[in-house]
Amino acid sequence: MAEQPQEGGASPKHESLMEKLADKLHVGGGKGDSSSSDSDRDEPPHPSAPPTDEVKQPSFSDSTATAAAEAKAKVFRLFGREQPIHKALGGGKPADVFLWRNRNISAGVLGGATAIWILFELLGYHLLTFVCHGLIFSLGVLFLWSNASSFIHKSPPKIPEVVIPEDLVVNIAVSTRYEINRAFANLRRIALGRDIKKFLMVIAGLWLLSVLGSCCNLLTLVYIVFVVLHTVPVLYEKYEDQIDTYGEKGWVEIKKQYAVFDEKVLSKVPRGPAKDKKH
Repeated sequence: MAEQPQEGGASPKHESLMEKLADKLHVGGGKGDSSSSDSDRDEPPHPSAPPTDEVKQPSFSDSTATAAAEAKAKVFRLFGREQPIHKALGGGKPADVFLWRNRNISAGVLGGATAIWILFELLGYHLLTFVCHGLIFSLGVLFLWSNASSFIHKSPPKIPEVVIPEDLVVNIAVSTRYEINRAFANLRRIALGRDIKKFLMVIAGLWLLSVLGSCCNLLTLVYIVFVVLHTVPVLYEKYEDQIDTYGEKGWVEIKKQYAVFDEKVLSKVPRGPAKDKKH
């Protein structure tokens, strides 16, 4: 009977000891959880992968368009032309006339040139005679109109005063002088240089002009050039791709023939010693 209170007293001590251990373990676990949560907060956020729908892959149409643009840029053009034919002709109103942008103006210019050629070449009219007769007719009409204006009750003709500005004449003279000096410089460079290819091209061009000059006079030659300028550019602009294709084949063949000519003839021509370059 005396031992029962001791057993009852021992159980509360045992329970209190277990509660203390549990409290300690709980406190330690709480610290560990808090530290782990703090460490989770301190970690930098991982970059998220971009969504798949934002990554644009080159489509088939884009790649095809790019390839077509590159192929078009590499297409052979006559005379190494990189600009449209309108800009190659200088642009502005002369190019518009040659390319028939305004058919009325182009037809009028070509018709006027044809009339002048028929008048001077076929009918045998001389330039000086034509100018004198034109001035006689114009002055006679204006003189009669001015004196008869009081009788026919009409205002006299308004003849504009024509004055050639000095700047225009100076600019034309300076431009002409520059072009002539550049032509002489090129001829001198070709005659004294070592570029046989350019020398042969100039000789061939001059020989062709001499043949044309023996076949027709200067007026006919100018008219032929005028007609060519009014027909060839517009036809070339219309059939540009086909003409460039045939031009590429012809240019390749010319290169082959020139390579053969260079190997058999030009390479055997003795040349002078090369000039020492000044450092």
